[in-house]
Amino acid sequence: MTTPFTGADALIRMLQLNGVQHIFGLCGDTSLPYYDALARLDHGMTHILTRDERSAAYMADGYARVTGRVGVCEGPSGGGATYLLPGLVEANESSVAVLGITSDVSVTARGRFPLTELDQKALYAPLTKWNTVINRVEEIPSAVRAAFRAMTTGRPGAAHIGLPYDVQKRAIAESDVWAQPGHQTFPALRSAPGAAAVQDAAERLLAARCPVLIVGGGVIQAGACAELAALAEALGAPVCTTVSGHGSLPAAHPLLVGVVGTNGGVPATREVLVQADLVLFIGCRAGSTTTEHWKLPGPGVTILHLDVDAATIGTNYRTDVALVGDARLGLQALLNDIKNHSNKALRDQGWGQKMAAQARADKQAFFAPLAASTQTPIRPEVVLAALNKLLPPKAIAVADPGTPCPYFSAYFQAPEAGRHFITNRAHGALGYSMAAAFGAQVGAPDSVVVSAMGDGSFGFTCGELETIVRYGVPLKMIVFSNSVYGWIKASQKTGYGERYFSVDFNRTDHARVAEAFGVKAFRVQDPRDVESTLKAALMHDGPALVDVISQELQDTAVPVSQWMG
Repeated sequence: MTTPFTGADALIRMLQLNGVQHIFGLCGDTSLPYYDALARLDHGMTHILTRDERSAAYMADGYARVTGRVGVCEGPSGGGATYLLPGLVEANESSVAVLGITSDVSVTARGRFPLTELDQKALYAPLTKWNTVINRVEEIPSAVRAAFRAMTTGRPGAAHIGLPYDVQKRAIAESDVWAQPGHQTFPALRSAPGAAAVQDAAERLLAARCPVLIVGGGVIQAGACAELAALAEALGAPVCTTVSGHGSLPAAHPLLVGVVGTNGGVPATREVLVQADLVLFIGCRAGSTTTEHWKLPGPGVTILHLDVDAATIGTNYRTDVALVGDARLGLQALLNDIKNHSNKALRDQGWGQKMAAQARADKQAFFAPLAASTQTPIRPEVVLAALNKLLPPKAIAVADPGTPCPYFSAYFQAPEAGRHFITNRAHGALGYSMAAAFGAQVGAPDSVVVSAMGDGSFGFTCGELETIVRYGVPLKMIVFSNSVYGWIKASQKTGYGERYFSVDFNRTDHARVAEAFGVKAFRVQDPRDVESTLKAALMHDGPALVDVISQELQDTAVPVSQWMG
């Protein structure tokens, strides 16, 4: 008897045809048919079983960021569908192509109070770029094609497909299963800004006294780091980055200023924007963090904005020239137009390097004595200095919000351009780093990947230590242990008269917890032992965790210019 080709089979084949190599997810009863299809079919994909659906989505996010391929995560109906959502929201707002697949109750059971029923389409509709719940088995191939098209074109984002249990078991013609070439990676089907806008922008850049480039994650996403360097060098213009744009230029590039804004920016980098008479935003939204709540750039500054999403342009600043298109194609077009104006007298080409060098020198002068401190508890700067010394050029650091994010944003050095720093800047949920770093390690197995988290974040996600050990992923983890939800306590200090409420918790021995899961673990309390301990962890050939007894965030010299409150 011939086994019929089912909706579950069609889903797996569609993922295979779209170049999917890894699926991160958690089993459930409504998912049984497509788990069986994964088991039966020869598809070449690896399914990674996680301990939490939130982790599965964050893993898919980190994986997508380092590979440029669509990250795929899955979970069952009911609670699984709600737990998968935080990761899809983060990916969507961060312009990362992640597909979330949730199984669902049978179509024939809808409205009859079956266990785990909820309106998945309504749940995901406002929080993804594209979303559907399948009603008929024949819809599966076209739904997957539509999801991949939406995720990879224009501004990349997240998509969701809900797959009812009975639909998975129904027969479908195998001939209906085909994929559209070109949607396996992102960004796909790139478009360039209009020629007139490019010419206008190029002329303004050349005429400006002090043009400054502010670069977001869209440059890295588009693979436009080389084009950015060429344009900056042609203009002699300093380059500032958003947190997500960290790594757009190599750390030693003479025009790199570093991260600006309230999270990771410092007075020295801020001064560069104060002097600007023109700012070109590239692949970023000009949001509150980057612009110091829209204070910098200040009034009277000419604004140019290049972004693939027209909706971001002109939202926060009156924009003199809007360049709607892919960052790589847009930068290439600007550079070509500027070269055509090479007969025009350019400003002193050394001024941008002088500004960038001064900003970096001032920042280093502030950082160096803190990084050499023998004070206890350990200053986070000591950890950053050791990592900058020890990590290889192709390392990837993944930081949770809270203590790690501003420190890594300001002080982590990426010797090579590209995706070497990841953090969840859209919604800032705790518990992101360990899972996203796992996904990044799966996607970039030859890179050293470091997950940095606070102890608050560790509590959200420590169950995935078992996943890390089970798959033998050599992830390196650092826990800044200060027994506090630091960001909130710091905000209570500056905005609420140090009336601390419900932000402190007991210290956990994270090293012992990690050891219980089978992870090689270290605990360090003396700053003089930080470098040797991190070196030992990095040299270990499997997963390793370092528990750092560190300052509470509100008592540090953290590079944050404004807290809530």
